[in-house]
Amino acid sequence: MELLILIVVIAVVALATVGLVVGSAVRRRPRRAVGRGGRPDTDLPPGVGDDAEVPRDSATRTIDDVGLPVVPGTEPPRADATDLPMTGDAATSGPADTNLAPSVPPRQRPPAETPAPAAGRLVRLRLRLSRSQNALGRGLLSLLSGDNLDEETWEDVEATLLVADVGVAATSELVAALRERTKVLGASTPVQARAMLRDELLAQVGTATDRSLRTSVPDRPAVVLVVGVNGTGKTTTCGKVARLLVAEGRTVVLGAADTFRAAAADQLQTWGERVGAVTVRGAEGGDPASVAFDAVKQGIDSAADTVLIDTAGRLHTKTGLMDELTKIKRVIGKHGPVDEVLLVLDATTGQNALVQARVFTEAVELSGVVLTKLDGTAKGGIVIAVQRELGVPVKLIGLGEGPDDLAPFEPEAFVDALLGEPV
Repeated sequence: MELLILIVVIAVVALATVGLVVGSAVRRRPRRAVGRGGRPDTDLPPGVGDDAEVPRDSATRTIDDVGLPVVPGTEPPRADATDLPMTGDAATSGPADTNLAPSVPPRQRPPAETPAPAAGRLVRLRLRLSRSQNALGRGLLSLLSGDNLDEETWEDVEATLLVADVGVAATSELVAALRERTKVLGASTPVQARAMLRDELLAQVGTATDRSLRTSVPDRPAVVLVVGVNGTGKTTTCGKVARLLVAEGRTVVLGAADTFRAAAADQLQTWGERVGAVTVRGAEGGDPASVAFDAVKQGIDSAADTVLIDTAGRLHTKTGLMDELTKIKRVIGKHGPVDEVLLVLDATTGQNALVQARVFTEAVELSGVVLTKLDGTAKGGIVIAVQRELGVPVKLIGLGEGPDDLAPFEPEAFVDALLGEPV
């Protein structure tokens, strides 16, 4: 028994000795440096809790004193801090003998461009318009110059006109007139067929209609309001109309009343700056009528010739937005009457453009139509349909994306482009 007790005592003493040795070794291990100054051994990767700062005794970057160049004939600039311009200083601030430039240069406008003259634009752009020849012009010529104009041929003529968006009523009148002329005069050759078709198309388009833009009135600026649905190109049309007017020697003020579409005002201002026109704009999401009112006031104060008001695109099915358009026109009327209300229509939408046009006619009294993207459609007959539906003339047509690809509508040049050159 005594031997067993002795063995237990010896084992306890041994365990205690081992514990003391291990504890002493642990206490002698160097602890990681967690305070400022980093780890003592900088070659090792940082551990958890190490400070990422550069140690205080590390080499720091030096400051190089670079002197400013001295212009011959002037004194070197003084080195005291009071002579240094601060951000936003004007060019005249500071002592006169310092040659320091302002830190923020003033914004410079690009030089104003000289737009192409309005006269003859449609003639120059005839090739683009001729893309619609295949459906309307050449298609009809091939049918009418045949040897036998039977009922099937006349049905094809009618179908060709309908596909070209001439409209049902205009198509019926045109076919009846062509039938009568072929019975009396005949159309045995392509030249005769072209002459006959040209006369009848001009009768439908109208050559006696007044298509001039009312952009100049006595004693005050003329006011032009541009309206339409989303995506028809109203802002671009405003910019191109401004170029047309500047090319004629007019001074123009642009009103960015499209306050709902992001960057619409920036886009219009860019168009204006290119031709030297002033742009009046308001806060994004603000009252469009207020912007239109301010634009007209700016036009009166600056004695401008024309004020162009760009409005936000609106669906013709939204009653509230159409009422807002009426409000814009009413507020502008406090300065004087609106001289021109132009409806911008996308020619590629065809008959749907007529549905849109009817609603706009009810909201504001239209005075003219601008047909855009006419070069990208084979439905040139939309010109006839729009005029018959609205009783409002087409005054301008867009024939491309270039800045001068907007032309006054000329019926003779338009019909000649549809039919192509005489054979």
